[in-house]
Amino acid sequence: MADEVQLMLADSERAVLVDQQIEELQKITDYEIKEWPIGVLVEKFTSGRETDESEIFIPDYQRDMVWTPKQQSRFIESILIKLPVPFIFAADVGQGDREGALEIIDGSQRIRTLDNFLSNKLELVGLKKLTQATGMRFSDLSKPRQMRFKRTTVRVIELTEKADEDARREMFDRLNSGGTRLTTMEIRRGVVDGPFMTFITECAANEQFKALVPLSERNANRKEYEEFVLRYFAYLNNYQGFQKSVDDFLTDYLKSKNGSLLEADKQAMLQEFVRMLDFVHQHFPNGFKRTSYKTVPRIRFEAIAVGVSLALREKPDLAPGNIDQWLDSIEFIKHTRSDASNSRPKLVNRIHYVRDNLLGKAFEEDPDTAKVENSANADSPPDPPEEEGNVNQLGLFS
Repeated sequence: MADEVQLMLADSERAVLVDQQIEELQKITDYEIKEWPIGVLVEKFTSGRETDESEIFIPDYQRDMVWTPKQQSRFIESILIKLPVPFIFAADVGQGDREGALEIIDGSQRIRTLDNFLSNKLELVGLKKLTQATGMRFSDLSKPRQMRFKRTTVRVIELTEKADEDARREMFDRLNSGGTRLTTMEIRRGVVDGPFMTFITECAANEQFKALVPLSERNANRKEYEEFVLRYFAYLNNYQGFQKSVDDFLTDYLKSKNGSLLEADKQAMLQEFVRMLDFVHQHFPNGFKRTSYKTVPRIRFEAIAVGVSLALREKPDLAPGNIDQWLDSIEFIKHTRSDASNSRPKLVNRIHYVRDNLLGKAFEEDPDTAKVENSANADSPPDPPEEEGNVNQLGLFS
């Protein structure tokens, strides 16, 4: 009906309405272009990061670190030899848990790479131009070169606080695919449908689950609840088998269960899911949320949900002590901050941290933790052998 009314308007009247609508929409995408020295940009990204309070942050909906060491190295090479690099898009968060901070909309791989390099974790590999720097880290550069690198500016397009969450995510979608793209979970529903996918959907409709895991209407509509449930079961039953790619890990698990789900298995999994929710409801004052926060990041949900279920498997009648002593501790926030890596040791650590604290056991880090924390080369996806000699690496500046 509205469309018919629009068509009946005179062209001149419609033109006026179009102008008004454009002016209204432009308010949402009001922006400034700024030049940020690399040293300042990285400092604002890292200062306060351990408590998830940094001024610049990577939101939960963004992808994990996907650049290989070679891709990271070539980005650093571009900066060192003054090749142009794309803008970083960020937005001033107008309201919510991170009000006033800058959310990275496009450029998460770049800012992570800059951090890896300045923190001396990235060893340069596969360089095509600056071959003499192969094998070097930031500290291996001359002092003058280090200072010049940190003073090099990167252009940042900064949306004002008028851009709400929907506007920020829509811009992320447009920048990454030219239009609203399907989430990974939406794609899975279309191509990996089956009995386990149906079971996931049923669990995602659980009212207690939704109450404990508040999400925005937009995220709920885009199957984020189903994503949370799939992550819960996949990590609970095979987190020790996780390697690097979250998407591949989840999709492979979904395919496997679609082809082998028995009714008895389904009932056992549902009971364990409900038992975990009941436990969190009873013992966690804020559910899965961090104190004073309104939403739940995926990474925090994974750690608590899987850690709780593992603890209950070991001790079904578990009655934990005061969880406030560790639940919002700096150590736990470090394991579950917004840009925490999804490498296997870090995944294991955040799950075991919850499990062991609930059981009253001493928490021990995974033996490979120091390796991935001290080396971006070890903590990043590996360079595929066939990429050797390919100068056109897809998504180099994503």
